[in-house]
Amino acid sequence: MISQIGAKLRGQIAGFSGELASGQGKVASRFVQEMIYGLLASGSVRLTQIARTLDEEISVKKTHWRLCRNLANRRTAEAVAGAALRMGAERVDRDTLLIVDPSDLRKKYARSMENLALVRDGSEKAIVAGYHLTEVVAAEAGSPEIVPLVQTLWSSTATDFVSENDEILTAVDRVCEATKGRGVIVMDRGGDRGKLLVPWAKDLKRHFIVRLCGDRNLLFRKRPVLAEQLARDCKTPFREVVVKERRGREQYLSIDFGFRPVRLPDFPDRQLWLVVAKGFGREPMMLLTSRPLRRSRKVVWWIINAYISRWRIEKTIRFIKQSYQLEDIRLLSYTRLQNMMAFVLAAAYFTAARLGGEVKLSILAANILPAAQRIFGIPNFRYYALADAILNILSAFKPPKRAREGPAPSPPLQMAFKGF
Repeated sequence: MISQIGAKLRGQIAGFSGELASGQGKVASRFVQEMIYGLLASGSVRLTQIARTLDEEISVKKTHWRLCRNLANRRTAEAVAGAALRMGAERVDRDTLLIVDPSDLRKKYARSMENLALVRDGSEKAIVAGYHLTEVVAAEAGSPEIVPLVQTLWSSTATDFVSENDEILTAVDRVCEATKGRGVIVMDRGGDRGKLLVPWAKDLKRHFIVRLCGDRNLLFRKRPVLAEQLARDCKTPFREVVVKERRGREQYLSIDFGFRPVRLPDFPDRQLWLVVAKGFGREPMMLLTSRPLRRSRKVVWWIINAYISRWRIEKTIRFIKQSYQLEDIRLLSYTRLQNMMAFVLAAAYFTAARLGGEVKLSILAANILPAAQRIFGIPNFRYYALADAILNILSAFKPPKRAREGPAPSPPLQMAFKGF
């Protein structure tokens, strides 16, 4: 059974890699397949680990050198990232959420990696060395399924760095261009800065949901008013009950909500809406959206539910970081670091969307999942288990070694003189 599933899984990886490398040369196509297979089979971004999974008839050191040399090719990495984005864009509909989240890659003890910057370690609440990440993931409101679309690495010390706003706008522009305007941009606090909201508001084809800070000004009845004041005075005629898990226990929350029409002071031409939800905490939750609203419980609640789905991005980031040991990356070159993110994105897409999402491949995924050695079964967020199962299957399945490339061996003398 392991052999059969392993052969099918390797075939799917080869087919997927071929789509990613479409239009590339023979060398690039082989490299893409090796990287995707190596990431899935090793569960690591370390090139030495990837090289060992390829099990070639040369030393691991030479395989490592080849992978490292090819990883410097930005054109190949851009082709892989672009192909993964196009595949994901086909799954995006009008109401699909395009969840944007700035993250970080901590390299606390690194010293020689190129363009190391300072990032905030949320777990330790300290400033450490590392790099910034920009993630964009597609999801449906209320659904556990996700589709990784964009993952870029950048540093504030790089010569081509402009600003964090520019990095976010570039990532969102790429996604919106690929989806042809479909989808709703969703972003947490920090997305309410004018450098982001104004460009999104000016494009009438784009829709967004952004959580506001209370000290932001909005135009209400042609007058600038603080968002927190508008939230306090907002009528909340609707109510929903939600279940929140806290420390392993379920907690029921009564959420009262409503909305008010507002506009941006820096771009008053477009009508926006402030959605206010009371009950999640001491302060009301404020969401600014471009989606047209009316006095309908269902319509207004969709906005709140869409934002709640944004919290799932945190699990997604952990899934990518933990399943491929992203923070164990040891590449010294900034270009190679950025290029590696394209292959990690593709591997995550294969696990989450390709293998876990398509009907035919979900049957294969169902056979793979039991191979995840987990004491407490398969969790609701099954991508961790699916990544573990792929790793275990590919580790147990050893395909035939590829023969060395080179000229065909000369025939024996007796064969050469046969016929005389």
